Amino acid sequence: MKITAFNVYQVDLPLKEGRYSWADGKYVDVFDCTVVEIETDEGVSGYGEVCPLGPFYLPAYGPGVRTGISELAPHLIGADPSEIGKINLIMDAALLGHPYVKSGIDMACWDLLGKRAGLPVCDLLGGRHGESVALYRAISQQAPEAMAKNIAGYRDEGYTKFQLKVGGDADDDIARIHATRKILDRGEILIADANTGWLMHEAARVADAVAKLDVYIEQPCKSYEESLTIRRRTARPFILDENIDGLQALLRAHGDGAMDAINLKISKVGGLTKARQIRDLCVSLGIAMTIEDSWGGDIITAAIAHLAHSTPERFRFSSTDFNSYVTVQTATGAPKRKNGYMKAGTAPGLGIVPDFDSLGAPTARYSQSN
Repeated sequence: MKITAFNVYQVDLPLKEGRYSWADGKYVDVFDCTVVEIETDEGVSGYGEVCPLGPFYLPAYGPGVRTGISELAPHLIGADPSEIGKINLIMDAALLGHPYVKSGIDMACWDLLGKRAGLPVCDLLGGRHGESVALYRAISQQAPEAMAKNIAGYRDEGYTKFQLKVGGDADDDIARIHATRKILDRGEILIADANTGWLMHEAARVADAVAKLDVYIEQPCKSYEESLTIRRRTARPFILDENIDGLQALLRAHGDGAMDAINLKISKVGGLTKARQIRDLCVSLGIAMTIEDSWGGDIITAAIAHLAHSTPERFRFSSTDFNSYVTVQTATGAPKRKNGYMKAGTAPGLGIVPDFDSLGAPTARYSQSN
């Protein structure tokens, strides 16, 4: 099997709730999503997706994905997409950094490998653990009462894990955490996710004010060192997200005792290949994970489901179904939430079929004839 061409699609993903708001007043109304198709000489195509959370969350942005693919594609045409280790070496040699650019290509290669083997990606990533994957629901930043109301609504849909978007004014965030924890029952999980939005003194005030609540603190400050300082000041279970961007960061954080769990985002680390490496190391080290991505639609939701479902259940802190947040369906066959859970598909590869009516015509094509 050889890569013969890349087709690149851009699609806007509007939110069902209209707006997604988090720390420092940041928000997104419509997500800029890129879908990449890899064509092969065997007539089989593989698909991947990248959808940054705007240009101000991580060092990643929508148009950058497409520009980066234009740089990588000529180096990959003629390569065997099923040799995924080699594909990643080629990408890393051709483009330093920019892991989010490589994620969709790597994902499409896993889709092709599964189709070639006649197996779902879940099986190739380690095998299916359990019947389904528990999901969390992200609660966009609003007034305390509105956030509590949103949680109550999502509880009725079967969710028991809630990621509260904080990282704003410390007094407001303290009120948000108290108001939402009050309506939850024992066993239901609340995560106060600041998305790097607090300064250390603000994070310290919040941590002290919620010291007796059953709540997780997630990524309170921008830098690793600042977050580690807050970690050492609180007994609340602690999650790192934005700072865990690769194996070295994970090893450093584990050595420092910097967290109890991590958020493992596929595009943040460069694709399913490197996410699996981090996943397997976390299992060896005893670190629980929320397995997800920055954002996305049906293809990313399928990839998340395959990586999460192939993770031992004890280490799956949570996961998410981004296709339930947006109004546009970009593929059929992707997992659909049921009572707060989803399952990885059983069809070969990622198990999705792109909806080209939604994707439209490619914005770019790269082939041997270009």
